[in-house]
Amino acid sequence: MSGRSGEKLLRGTGETAKQAMDLLPQLVAWRRQIHAYPELSFREFETARLVSEVLARIPGMTVETEVGVTGVVGRLGNGDGPTVALRADMDALPIQEVTDRSYRSQNPGVMHACGHDAHIAILLGVARILGEMFEGGRCPGNIKFIFQPAEEYTGADGKSGAVHMVEAGVLEDVDMALALHMAPEWPVGTIQIHDGYSMASVDTFHGTIYGTGGHGAYPHRGTDPTFLMVPVLQALHGIVSRRVSPLQPAAVSVGQIHAGTASNVIPSEVFLQGTIRSYHPQIREQLIEEVERAFTLARQLGGEIHFQVDRGEPVLYNEPQVNQRILETVRTIYPDFHVVKEPFGMAGEDFSYMTDKVAGAMFFLGCALPDGVSRELHTPIFDVDERCLPVGAAIMAETAIRYLKNG
Repeated sequence: MSGRSGEKLLRGTGETAKQAMDLLPQLVAWRRQIHAYPELSFREFETARLVSEVLARIPGMTVETEVGVTGVVGRLGNGDGPTVALRADMDALPIQEVTDRSYRSQNPGVMHACGHDAHIAILLGVARILGEMFEGGRCPGNIKFIFQPAEEYTGADGKSGAVHMVEAGVLEDVDMALALHMAPEWPVGTIQIHDGYSMASVDTFHGTIYGTGGHGAYPHRGTDPTFLMVPVLQALHGIVSRRVSPLQPAAVSVGQIHAGTASNVIPSEVFLQGTIRSYHPQIREQLIEEVERAFTLARQLGGEIHFQVDRGEPVLYNEPQVNQRILETVRTIYPDFHVVKEPFGMAGEDFSYMTDKVAGAMFFLGCALPDGVSRELHTPIFDVDERCLPVGAAIMAETAIRYLKNG
């Protein structure tokens, strides 16, 4: 996208789009500052400080810090009328950035490779836009700006940031929740939206197969757990293709196998770990049952097993009526945008804990740079076309405004 036609497409129509475009230099500055100093899950101390300082300068805004460990919540409104929650995640990933950008990560081994820096900047822009509207008495109701820690990883208690925020009560009295995500597979001027189940549940299985071990020269004198593992692996890789309907998205993948310490020693145990993904709660339960059943094959050959599943994010459910409000906004202020109506893939998103509690939706925002280089999420070269920042701010702000005014 280039030239005057591209500029016109991104400028949009209406007051909210204009306010967002006027904020572009500030949005870029926020995003680059956050990108240069990324912080891992539950360690977002400086990021939270920046967020709280920006929010505190907005007239009428009340700010609460250290919510759900390192989260920040800003509030506009007097409590009367409906309440909309707008959410951004703040944590980065343990990835070494390899770009040559002037704003590249200054924290070795840590990088905003999933676009959370852009999410934060966008929501700060939304807060500025809505702050002006509330100050001028042009917007009823209430807004909660939720800056959430730890979307990428869980703490020692197995809980991600969204769980901590929900338990802290941030969704109390909330009528609708919105979030967005960067989409590097689409150019600026594209949004991706999907009704119903749209991102996978994420569960991790851990299985240990026990034998007796023994001398590598005398395998017949013991029970070899690496031998017992073979039918288990075959069964695991056959679950999706032979036990689940081909009409249902599902995945079972083995990510780790550990066994042995020497070439002439048969190990006494083999450890396997992997991920279970699905798009429907019923399929989720079926997959967990089938994975455990696969491990029991080792018992039939003379071994023993230990098996457990750590349950992660539930399936992300996008409420169709909330999506409709987002679409109405896009068609009004960005009428020439390309709208992709497809599921978001088999990755997980802990915003699903929030849409499990209140009506809500997440949309994906095109952010690919126009140079043709693929910069996928969670890669050391990830980056965004910063022209997406005012677009995301305008869509979120306008959708919230329309909901508060029209119910």
